[in-house]
Amino acid sequence: MLTRRVVVCLDVKDGRVVKGVRFRDLRDVGEPAELAGRYEREGADEIVFLDISATREGRATFLEVVRRTAERLFVPLTVGGGIRTSGDGARALRAGADKVSLNSAAVDRPESLGELSARFGAQCVVASIDAARENGAWRVFTHGGTRRTELDAVAWARECVRRGAGEILLTSIDRDGGRAGYDLELTRAVAEAVNVPVIASGGAGTPEHVSLALREGGADAALLAGVLHDGLLSIAEIKSALVRDGIAVRATGPAPAPAS
Repeated sequence: MLTRRVVVCLDVKDGRVVKGVRFRDLRDVGEPAELAGRYEREGADEIVFLDISATREGRATFLEVVRRTAERLFVPLTVGGGIRTSGDGARALRAGADKVSLNSAAVDRPESLGELSARFGAQCVVASIDAARENGAWRVFTHGGTRRTELDAVAWARECVRRGAGEILLTSIDRDGGRAGYDLELTRAVAEAVNVPVIASGGAGTPEHVSLALREGGADAALLAGVLHDGLLSIAEIKSALVRDGIAVRATGPAPAPAS
């Protein structure tokens, strides 16, 4: 049976983890390396580290923060924000990332996906797609949800995979931070359109929401942030609920202590 993943997202701005609603009203929730280590100990299967201001500010990812975070982890770490070229990807991977995520850069220059995939392998390349519903479809937005494009999210997901992405990180802007559940229709549409794993993001509020994203949405993984940061849910609670629903997950348990 395929094991599904519970992924924790750390949105980082100015070296601190932040969380908002629909990409706005950001508040400080902690230090990246400390939070990453805590979530791994609590049973997270992967950590996603997104430098949410890098693209808008036209700079590279904070690699020192990446390095400090990676040094504490034994689970995979995905890094996004400010990754524009294969050189940026190489620096992030050398800093300790297992995968790199592209969003705005992939839209601006789609061939960057293929360049990264050719150099590092598709398994290292994540296409991050931020989408909002518009006239019955889903429009792709870039630059932290501030720039509308003409791209349809489902068609763009197919194109990203065709160009070399080995995974799709799919965020519903409409649901982000609302805790009313993932956009199952959007998730299912993308999951059915591509032959690579899809991570559902945006809207988790209960363990049932996670279960629905995996069962009805067809996602391979579910990403959470705010409900964990605020202590409203624990990874153990979520995984227990998934097991009760017949969904295979990696057992939670104590992670190895980080090297001193």
